[in-house]
Amino acid sequence: MHQLARRVQESFSPGVVSVTEWRGDVVVTVRREKLREVAQVLRDEPGMDFDYIVHVSSVDWPDDEERFEVVWEFYSIRKRHRIRLKTRAPESDCMVDSLSDLWRGADFMEREVYDMMGIRFRNHPDLRRILMPDDYTEGYPLRKDFPLRGKGWRDTFDFLDETPQ
Repeated sequence: MHQLARRVQESFSPGVVSVTEWRGDVVVTVRREKLREVAQVLRDEPGMDFDYIVHVSSVDWPDDEERFEVVWEFYSIRKRHRIRLKTRAPESDCMVDSLSDLWRGADFMEREVYDMMGIRFRNHPDLRRILMPDDYTEGYPLRKDFPLRGKGWRDTFDFLDETPQ
């Protein structure tokens, strides 16, 4: 196992769900309640030094009890290594901690995940829509149960139903 993966697993063994390595990248899945603690160590511990946030994304697993997965990818500019940090949340309590106070770049990326998937970020400084209109209340477009053509599309695109003569 990669040295970085081993250090994370040893430091947070009760909070770590899994640690995997694929093609040199380390992926750590943690319990929601340990997310901030693990993230703080990834940023502040000299051996890790993850000073740059690459992206925040989410995955919808509609058949799983913990339906939503949030993925943060970090990079250490000085050490030249990367890590993905994941956590899961059920639909009934679709909230995870915000990491925007640790990495300012997470601000807009977490807002995008909120806007498209409906995952709320606890203690986010400005959690509101960023891509969809502010008054949009018809669901979250990247969830797998969202209609393929969207909601209310017939009103706007009713010409698509017309068959050419």
